[in-house]
Amino acid sequence: MTQNEYRYWLANIHNIGARKIEMLLKMFVSAEGVFHASKKDLESFREEYAFGLRMSDVDIESIYNSRNVEKTQQDYAKLEKNGIYFVSKEEERYPSKLGNIFGAPYALYVKGCLPREEDKVLAVVGARDCSPYGKEMAKYLASAVAKEGIAIVSGLARGIDSYAHEGALISKGLTYGIMGCGIDICYPKENINLYMEMQKEGGIISEYAPGIQPFAGNFPMRNRIISGLCDGILVIEAKEKSGSLITVDMGLEQGKDIYALPGRVTDRLSGGCNNLIKMGAKLVTSPKDILEDFIPNYEQTMDELKKNNKLLESNGKIVYASLCLEPKHIEEIAIQTGLSLDLLMEQLLLLELRGFVRQTMKNYYVAQD
Repeated sequence: MTQNEYRYWLANIHNIGARKIEMLLKMFVSAEGVFHASKKDLESFREEYAFGLRMSDVDIESIYNSRNVEKTQQDYAKLEKNGIYFVSKEEERYPSKLGNIFGAPYALYVKGCLPREEDKVLAVVGARDCSPYGKEMAKYLASAVAKEGIAIVSGLARGIDSYAHEGALISKGLTYGIMGCGIDICYPKENINLYMEMQKEGGIISEYAPGIQPFAGNFPMRNRIISGLCDGILVIEAKEKSGSLITVDMGLEQGKDIYALPGRVTDRLSGGCNNLIKMGAKLVTSPKDILEDFIPNYEQTMDELKKNNKLLESNGKIVYASLCLEPKHIEEIAIQTGLSLDLLMEQLLLLELRGFVRQTMKNYYVAQD
């Protein structure tokens, strides 16, 4: 068998998780070493190295009896046939950010690609049953950040996760979905278009082998991968006892920066975010609040862009010229510029992302100072 086939075998032994694999590798050096270890060696391992891991007789039997070369090779070949690639902690291409966290998965299954080592990554998490405001802000902030080369990672769940992925794709940015089920299962099913599109502009990643169903207990576990892969976590709409806060707790343990979108004190979906801000998370009111931490000299770059109006395309110049420091409604701007509402909204979003204009309230815009 190849080294990767040995690693695939080790990753799929029943009831042998990341901690037990870590200890096995300390004794037997490699997956191949574990595969060829005698029963006597495995018994010695349990007595000398596996203290506190609850390595039972059943576990030893699982390791010993799962050694089926033909089946392992066939199953591994199916991965490649289905466009899935397998990466383990024993390989250099395993993400270093993830390898440094507690309880890092031994192996990952990937459709598309993994984040590059040099990429800056922002995790975006929040409510599944989000409000229209949360939806628009997730798309807007993710789009703005992705446009500046920051990759977006989330859980491909309903609500904020999905809209963050959509926002990144709108800007042709990189986005990664971390699954709580087998890599070959799109969950929820209505996200199938996102699931397929993200493989072209980023990737789908899971620690679960093909065929593993989306059991409830898998999702809190996958949150450590979301927080582990990122440099910062943005929370958009979360109740005081939200699952999103599990990701935040893991991120804090890993030393990640936390960002939160504020909300009205009477909104049940704002309690978690407002509490995070009280405890020191950075309050986010615009993409700049995130980008100035991720991109060196971001403020200086934006000042230069504003001074150099030549960087705007003709339609952008027309829209910008129609604005002043007093808010104008989008319909008034459309009349003055003669642009269709669809084209006008596209130009206003581009101008807003680049810092030329600001939306003071819904559909009212001003030129930035």
